[in-house]
Order: sequence, then structure tokens, then C-alpha cells
Amino acid sequence: RCVEALYIYFRAGRVEDPYVSITKKRQMPKDGYSEEIEKEVGQAEGKLRTHRSAFSRASVIQAFLGSAPQLTLQLYICVLQQEVTVARSIFMVLSLLSIVYGALRCNILAIKIKYDDYNVRVKPAAYLCIFMWRSFEIATRVTVLVLFGSVLQVWVFVVVLLNFLGFFLYPWILFWLSKSPFPENIEKELSRLGTTIVLCLLTFLYAGINMFCWSAAQVELSDPDLISKSQNWYRMTVYYIVRLMENAFLLLMWYIYRTDFYLYVCAPMLFLQLLIGYCMGIFFMLVFYQFCHPCKRLFSSSITEALLSCFKILYFICQHHKSTLLTGKVVMKSPENTDEARGSSKTIDSQNRNIHQSVSSNA
Repeated sequence: RCVEALYIYFRAGRVEDPYVSITKKRQMPKDGYSEEIEKEVGQAEGKLRTHRSAFSRASVIQAFLGSAPQLTLQLYICVLQQEVTVARSIFMVLSLLSIVYGALRCNILAIKIKYDDYNVRVKPAAYLCIFMWRSFEIATRVTVLVLFGSVLQVWVFVVVLLNFLGFFLYPWILFWLSKSPFPENIEKELSRLGTTIVLCLLTFLYAGINMFCWSAAQVELSDPDLISKSQNWYRMTVYYIVRLMENAFLLLMWYIYRTDFYLYVCAPMLFLQLLIGYCMGIFFMLVFYQFCHPCKRLFSSSITEALLSCFKILYFICQHHKSTLLTGKVVMKSPENTDEARGSSKTIDSQNRNIHQSVSSNA
């Protein structure tokens, strides 16, 4: 495939294409208006676009099903051996760059699928924000899993299995709740069993991506393109809040159960650095969606508005919980107060009777 793509690339423009297709793309709206532009696409350019899309998908698959487990294993070996060799450090850096590149390609691919009708141009600032976002997010996630696995070897398999099964079954649960018909238009030559296997492999990749970072391409089995076209800020917000809490919990377990192996490591400082690193990834993600996203003019609402609304909902839930607790305490204390009030009223009545009797006897 690579040789074929190079062959088509070097021959493009030298031989006139006998067939030319016309594509229509809309520009990003300016002052509320968007122009539609027609462009002629030859066979060579169409084949190169197909190859480019296939390479993007292959890089995502290779990154999260190959490089991500490799990076985790190499870092785990370094922690156990208390030694980082030059060759192993080079392999770990290359694996991390491969994962970050795969996550970056996943972001760009999701943008082009969601906004296929528009002429999308990604600026260098957007690439930089995505690179920093994914680097901090993936590096801290892998480090947290390795540290937790170094002290609780059995429980790390439970955490990984629960994460993987949760993200694997989530698209199928949404598909079952939507009551949509089974997708039949993935490939004409595939049978129903073959289509099911392809969808299982797709959700398998989706779960593998979400194990390490947020998947920009959200799988939706009820959609013909199998990718959600809507920008669900609330799902992203919930993901990062839960993931931050999970990382903090895993680091806390590592801090509590750490052995003498970590005597020469400043555990509180490492704990704080990893949490700050993950928060830095979230910060660059917010910068990307708020300022550098190529299609931010098409958003119905910004991510900051979604975050504020989520925090307002959480604040309302906390206030409601506090109010229910306070009313429960008042109800529990009210019988004691009534008994005390009755006892005090009885003592006052007895004192009044004694005074009345003493006055009458004196008279």
C-alpha cells in the first residue's frame, strides 16, 4: 500500500485523469454566511485521499494496540529493575511519540468526519495544543497505572478489566437503548456475523483508546458512519472528572501501600506532579476547544459553558444533599426538644403551685 501510494503521488499531474469528480465543500461561516465551493478531484487525488485516511486509521490502531501496551511494559520493567538504560529510554520515547501521534490523528480524523461538509483547515497552533494535551494525558496515565501495578499487582488487572469492559460495552448499551436497526451498510460483501465481528473490533479499539486517553471519535453504532456527529461536552466533562478522580485514587493507594523500594523517591512530590501533569493536559484540551479548534464557529455552545453548567448541577446536588441532611437532623432532634419543653413546663407549673400554696398559708 505504501509503495502504491508513493507511485500514485509521483505520477500525479503527469498523466491527465480520464475521469474527474466534483466535490462541494462549504467554507467556515463568516458573519453568519458560508460559501459553497466546488472543486474537481481527479482519480489520483481521490486514491491518495483514500490511502491517507487508511494510514490515519492504521496509525491509531498501531498506537493504542501496540505502542501503548509496549510503553506500559517497558516503564514497569524500569521501575522493577530500578534502572533506565539508554536503549530502553529511546524505545519508551518512541512509543510515547507513537501514541501521541495516533491520538493526534484520531482527533483530526474525528474532526473531518464530523464536519465533512466543510473545508477544514487545521492550523499549527491547533496541532501544538493537541500534542501537548495528549502528551501530558497519556504520559501521566501510563505512569499512574505502572506505579499502582508495582505495589498492587493483582488489583491493577481488576482496574484495567473494569475500564476495558465499561468502554467496550458502553456503545452497545447506547445502541440497545436507541432501539435502532442493526447496521447493514458497513460492507455489502459482509454477512450479519461478519458485520458483528467488525463492530466488535471497532468497539475493542474504542475501549483501548479510552483506557489511556479520551477518544475524540465517539463510536455510535446507530449512525451510518459509526461515529457520533454531535459534540457532547457533558460526556467529555464527566470522563475527565471521573478519570481525574480515578488517577488520584490509584495514586493514593500507591502512596499508602508503597514499599521500601520507594524510600529514595519523594512520594508526596511525585503524587502532586502527576496530578498537576494530568491537569495540564486538561488545560491544553480546554485551550484547543476554546480557541484553536478549526470548527469552533460551528459550536452551538463552548466547552467552558458546559463546564460551568456541570459544576452548577454538581453544586445543586451537593446543596440538596446538605439540605436533606439538615432536615433529617432537625427531625431527629425535635422529639427530644419537645420532651425537654414538656419537662420545663411541668417544673414551671409545680413552682407556680408551690408559690400559690405558700401565699395562701401565710394569709
